[in-house]
Amino acid sequence: MGNLPHFQLFIDGDWTEGSDGQVMTSENPATGQGWATFACASAGDVDRAIAAARRVLDDPEWRDMTQTARGKLLYRLADLVAENAARLGELETTDSGKLLAETSAQTGYVADYYRYFAGLADKVEGTVLPIDKPDMHVFTTREPIGVVAAIVPWNAQMFLTATKLGPALAAGCSVVLKASEIAPAPMLEFARLIEQAGFPPGVVSVITGDAENCAIPLTRHPDIDRIAFTGGPETARHVVRNSAENFAVTSLELGGKSPILVFDDSDLDGAANGLIAGNFGASGQSCVAGTRGLVHRTILEPLIERIEQKASAIRLGDPLHSGTHVGPLCTAAQVRKIEATLATARGQGAVIRFGGAPADRPGNYMTPTLVQCTSPETETLKVEMFGPVMSLLAFDTEEEAIALANSTPYGLGSGIFTQNLARAHRVSKRIRAGICWVNTYRAISPIAPFGGFNQSGYGREAGVEAILDYTRTKTTWISTAQEPMANPFVMR
Repeated sequence: MGNLPHFQLFIDGDWTEGSDGQVMTSENPATGQGWATFACASAGDVDRAIAAARRVLDDPEWRDMTQTARGKLLYRLADLVAENAARLGELETTDSGKLLAETSAQTGYVADYYRYFAGLADKVEGTVLPIDKPDMHVFTTREPIGVVAAIVPWNAQMFLTATKLGPALAAGCSVVLKASEIAPAPMLEFARLIEQAGFPPGVVSVITGDAENCAIPLTRHPDIDRIAFTGGPETARHVVRNSAENFAVTSLELGGKSPILVFDDSDLDGAANGLIAGNFGASGQSCVAGTRGLVHRTILEPLIERIEQKASAIRLGDPLHSGTHVGPLCTAAQVRKIEATLATARGQGAVIRFGGAPADRPGNYMTPTLVQCTSPETETLKVEMFGPVMSLLAFDTEEEAIALANSTPYGLGSGIFTQNLARAHRVSKRIRAGICWVNTYRAISPIAPFGGFNQSGYGREAGVEAILDYTRTKTTWISTAQEPMANPFVMR
């Protein structure tokens, strides 16, 4: 293990080991072998990072930096991300098993998120109020909300970091970024780009570690003003409970069980591609995975035939190879969970049309799987799989399809395939989800808000509104009266 690459924490502008000396080993999901080690933060390290973030908010170098100058730093960071996309993508692939073709391309595109928020940095404006008191001049300004705890999972981490870090820095906040203890290498390497971009020490610290020593002390710390969390619902419940200690403004993006509705007038090839993208893209390890395929009964068999034909050409293999379509899952535990869920579904009468077992090769590989369900209670339609498993269920009417789509506690993504424009508008309006794609799937943009309803969380990332969520409004009253204040016992 001594010859493995090692990644340190980045706290207050310094590269450091954890104060308690804890080190963890990261496994390459494609081989099941340890490939790197990383330092883990202790509660003391968390305190140090937050203290630096609090200090820098009062440091003239950051506090008095103009909004335009902050934007220029973000433009510089964007350029560095684009220049290092291949390197960061390779690290993410080695650490998490996600396809290099996706990680490198996504990292390159993430640069546009930083550019978008760089452009917004000097567009955050206040308002002069038409107050109902003629001797008062009243206006609002937006100030940085303060110290932000940004917590990202291992999947799509460059993207999920950009949606938090971009608006926070543009607004003038300071950030303690906690990477997942599963596959944190790209985030710890990304910290070098923050340093190179020229942000003052303490504006951004990047740490990782377990729940007890890192995540809990971070989210309940009294000096945290804002928590931006992406992860699972159970962890989110702990985050919300912890935020009761500091009353931090909190946003949650929690994944889900997104429906894809395929109507009988759909282009079947396009619908098949959409379902494959929504289930086998990113090896199914996506918070918006469209794992509840709802298909009009009259086209179910023809659609399955097309999916089977297309799936037969899927190449499962080394995620670093350009020709690979589906790589390994990040952890062996994911494979075991999927196996158990599929076994339950079989017992409920579901039919495995193809796949259904781990691949016969080293690493955490699961074969792309199609489950034909006979009931909306089938386990694969209810459990977030986080693997390449597609479940299809037939419906007969539009009303039934909408009811099935909404029969979930989640509400992040959704998809509709139809050639009927009126139906697209009608159905998308009734689906309870934060995102609805029509005749496409898994499209993102820095311009478009991203977030969910119900147990998929609350708050939005990306879009103009995102930067406002990292500010708070101050109202300033200035008396223009020529006479001094009159009766002090009467409210004006």
